[in-house]
Amino acid sequence: MNLKNYLFLLVLLLAAGVRAQAPSGNAYPKREFRAAWIQAVNGQFRGIPTEKLKQTLVGQLNSLQGAGINAIIFQVRPEADALYASQYEPWSRFLTGTQGQMPSPMWDPMQFMIEECHKRNMEFHAWINPYRVKTSLKNQLAPTHIYHEHPEWFVTYGDQIYFDPALPESREHICKIVSDIVSRYDVDAIHMDDYFYPYPIKGVDFPDNASFARYGGGFSNKADWRRGNVNILIKKLHETIRGIKPWVKFGISPFGIYRNQKTDPLGSNTNGLQNYDDLYADVLLWAREGWIDYNIPQIYWEIGHKAADYETLVDWWAKHSENRPLFIGQAVMNTIQHADPKNPSINQLPRKMALQRSYQTIGGSCQWYAAAVVENAGKYRDALVQEYHKYPALIPVFDFMDDKAPGKVRKMKKVWTEDGYILFWTAPKAETEMDKAIQYVVYRFGSKEKVNLDDPSHIVAITRNPFYKLPYETGKTKYRYVVTALDRIHNESKSVSKKVKL
Repeated sequence: MNLKNYLFLLVLLLAAGVRAQAPSGNAYPKREFRAAWIQAVNGQFRGIPTEKLKQTLVGQLNSLQGAGINAIIFQVRPEADALYASQYEPWSRFLTGTQGQMPSPMWDPMQFMIEECHKRNMEFHAWINPYRVKTSLKNQLAPTHIYHEHPEWFVTYGDQIYFDPALPESREHICKIVSDIVSRYDVDAIHMDDYFYPYPIKGVDFPDNASFARYGGGFSNKADWRRGNVNILIKKLHETIRGIKPWVKFGISPFGIYRNQKTDPLGSNTNGLQNYDDLYADVLLWAREGWIDYNIPQIYWEIGHKAADYETLVDWWAKHSENRPLFIGQAVMNTIQHADPKNPSINQLPRKMALQRSYQTIGGSCQWYAAAVVENAGKYRDALVQEYHKYPALIPVFDFMDDKAPGKVRKMKKVWTEDGYILFWTAPKAETEMDKAIQYVVYRFGSKEKVNLDDPSHIVAITRNPFYKLPYETGKTKYRYVVTALDRIHNESKSVSKKVKL
């Protein structure tokens, strides 16, 4: 970037209230997970006519794609219900307004979102809540809900209803739901957030004494038994997914604190609710055992928070990734509403991004929530577009799932058409689904420029199509185009190049 362009960018970002950073060695990583959560539970979809909702979702995806987002985590099962066509659970009230009511005209939001995400070269992660059934006792369950058939599987805690995590029947049902999704839909991942055992109500114990008496043999400590119940589910879900489609990932986004240091010397220097002790989620064990494929702790606090400092938690998680991909859950609104402690004239996005990218064990982030990015709250989207996601990024390789790259593209040639020059190629041969080329990366270099595929500024397209329309200029300038193939795990093939005059 020359000085003139950099100064211009600096002025733009300062006007937006976000500090520009000069590109450094890791300022523009070629591989970075850049995701956003799209939730249903806030009611943003409820009762909206089908075509209008489709337009809203497409508009969000277009905006997110323009902001460099490469993965969408879309909520499809908020309350043991479905934002997709399920034979096991009723249509969600968060879609139609009434649980069990089919959308009219009929459509499948998950299938629609998978297709639209893949058109934009985004991954689609199907987000489910495992245990939650009712967020309020006032809500009506559909007559077809599994609760009516097996009320003994469920417990009421506070104003909510949950599957009893101790019951084998609960685990079997949840695994059946995930098996159905993975079997019938081309999802890239199954995702669960922070809701395992429910957030504790002060002075009220979760009502599982009967289950502990029946299934707690071998455990003298109920807390260990509860963690064991969740562990069994996580392990079974991992095995279920791997047994159907070994390329589909299983990820979680837990609460941002694993344990406090005052509880466990291993814990972080924080003072808040704990995954391990309060939600009975032993996240580090799941990563260590290989039961989850990625982890996105929700670090929704600001830098300088007295009980849960953002910098402290990012540092802690970075040192406890347990050799699994680690991404950071970012709270858009919290970030823009708090000033940088060392520079009160700007918000905390620059420092948070710099911190995230300073750790080799952190491979990206996920934005909570997508609509805040789309609405450009606090010029957040502008900052992503102009600085932090300035160039495209490939999703990190999940090499523990598969480290074999696809073959090179074949028969690459440029063809003159009525629309101008188009670069065509043929997909590499593949013996298995894991070997298939799913996407292609197109790079462009000057004719005498050194080819450096590690520099994302040369990426001109990431596409699922075996062709790329070349931008014709005067017919006198020489370029070298380089094409590689990506498989489902984002392994990149060796390159093939073609010189063209445009």
